[in-house]
Amino acid sequence: MGEELKLLGAWGSSFSRRVEIVLKIKGVEYEYLEEDVFQNKSDLLLQYNPVHKKVPVLVHNGKPIAESLVILEYIDETWKDNPILPRDPYERAMARFWAKFLDEKCRPALWKSYTSVGPEREKAHEEAQELLSTLEGELEGKKFFGGETVGFLDIEANFVGYWAGVLQEAVGVDVLTEEKFPVLCKWAEGFQNCPVIRENLPPRDRLVAFFKTKREMMTSFYKN
Repeated sequence: MGEELKLLGAWGSSFSRRVEIVLKIKGVEYEYLEEDVFQNKSDLLLQYNPVHKKVPVLVHNGKPIAESLVILEYIDETWKDNPILPRDPYERAMARFWAKFLDEKCRPALWKSYTSVGPEREKAHEEAQELLSTLEGELEGKKFFGGETVGFLDIEANFVGYWAGVLQEAVGVDVLTEEKFPVLCKWAEGFQNCPVIRENLPPRDRLVAFFKTKREMMTSFYKN
């Protein structure tokens, strides 16, 4: 089709990796452009995403699309093979509902639970576990959120499925454990073992080192 497709992303971003996974599932060729989102955002990123100035940004024939969930739906609508969203309208609506729950509730709570220090930690820990219990209930009796194969919601939940375990190792705080959340942990293992997922996750050791550095910076800040 002679299409031009570029992805502006960051190696350790779960948001960027969502888009890469879906592009690989679809078998779509693209050019990847790594962004230094902490130190030196490129002019291209600022041009294509002037509102949020964040990755990922998908540029399709010169037209930019920002925000990972918006991008995932755009890809699914543009390239019809190997659909990731359910075709049934109700099931599709439910997938979007749980996607908002994950991004607006679970992800911030987990992040706060792993990064909080002092008296805030216990409260954050409790909130995160309560939300994970809700998610555990939704997954009960299923192999993946999408059924028997990885779908939109599984990819959207990649932070829970991979990054959460990395953060736990990096900061030494256990929130998502097999004892408390056996269904979620079994799902996470299956998610990571899917070839298309496994091949598009950032190296665990590099990600652990990155989060350890960030953790040390935060701890030092609170001590001063």
